[in-house]
Amino acid sequence: MAKTQLGARVDEDVAELARKRAADLGLSVGDYLARLVQDDASGLRARSVTAAARFLADHQAVFDEAEQAQQASRGAHAA
Repeated sequence: MAKTQLGARVDEDVAELARKRAADLGLSVGDYLARLVQDDASGLRARSVTAAARFLADHQAVFDEAEQAQQASRGAHAA
């Protein structure tokens, strides 16, 4: 597939995040951005967010219990 060059202006902190994340994934910045666009256009990102929200809603009580237990143990050690 032929490649086309795009230009975009973003804040330096966004550019640095893109560089770091691309490096973490072993991708060039261009390939990383292409992946993001493809995921967004395919609906993958929206489905992932929906699935994560559903997971949290279904299991919120477990997270709440763990957080309360952690806070209680911190309080016990502070005394």
